[in-house]
Amino acid sequence: MPHGPPEVGVGPWEGDLPVGEQYDEGLLRDGDRRNVVDRYRYWRMDAIVADLDTRRHGFHVAIENWQHDFNIGTIVRSANAFLAAEVHVVGNRRWNRRGAMVTDRYQHVRHHPDVPALGAYLAGLGDGVPLWGIDNLPGSLPLESADLPREVCLLFGQEGPGLSDQARGVVDGTFSIAQYGSTRSINASAAAAIAMHAWVRAHAGPPPG
Repeated sequence: MPHGPPEVGVGPWEGDLPVGEQYDEGLLRDGDRRNVVDRYRYWRMDAIVADLDTRRHGFHVAIENWQHDFNIGTIVRSANAFLAAEVHVVGNRRWNRRGAMVTDRYQHVRHHPDVPALGAYLAGLGDGVPLWGIDNLPGSLPLESADLPREVCLLFGQEGPGLSDQARGVVDGTFSIAQYGSTRSINASAAAAIAMHAWVRAHAGPPPG
């Protein structure tokens, strides 16, 4: 790996075995080459998910998938990095998982047939989770100066056309990311990462460890 060790992860456990139900006997014996932080070395996958569930953040991420968008995998990976509550895929159920780099195993991913179904699901969570569309549409408010709610779902449209007409009719508001160059828009997965990090800056403290 560039700028890193030649081999990812750690080899077989050396010395007395650690005690705890979270540990995987096979990983302790053979080594753990997964792309996980050191805190989770040698842990079972379900144990990692259970621990993440105790500290997930209040934001959700959703993306429309009418044309098998290749950005979804990358968005799932970023959602895992920023510890989103859930990722929602709207439209086609199938999506390219290659960009997720296996992080979808640690992230709750839900499917909804359309945006109204997503809105109904969010309305049933607690006191309701507002749905914010992220797109540089005319009349969109700047995300940089918006007061991001602690609980919110950030919805992104298909790469290219952006939010669908259906989505624009359901969201509680649309918000744009400031751009200063000549291009009309930025990549959907890049926009998602920027928006997620905006939430983290507003509501999250430093990560554990």
